[in-house]
Amino acid sequence: MSLKGIELQIAIPKTFDAGKLAEQKHQQTQMNQDQATVRMEQQMIKNSETVLESEKYAKTDADADQRERERAEEEERQRLQKEEERKNTVHPYKGSFVDFSG
Repeated sequence: MSLKGIELQIAIPKTFDAGKLAEQKHQQTQMNQDQATVRMEQQMIKNSETVLESEKYAKTDADADQRERERAEEEERQRLQKEEERKNTVHPYKGSFVDFSG
């Protein structure tokens, strides 16, 4: 297969363009890997400096007091609600008939 002079005028510049595109793609891939590495290192530093999970025994009594207070408030609210419901219920026959005969 032989190439003529006019064909070489087109083929050689396209070879250079293809080489430039391959080089740019390689550089872009390298930059993406570098950025991913930097992000991963930053995340590792952040994870090492923050507490992700606390142990069960690390909680203070304030949490228990708060839960006890919320439970007592909930019980009081439920008691008041039941009392209110009891007051609003109508007895089927009490209070609806007045006997004036006696």
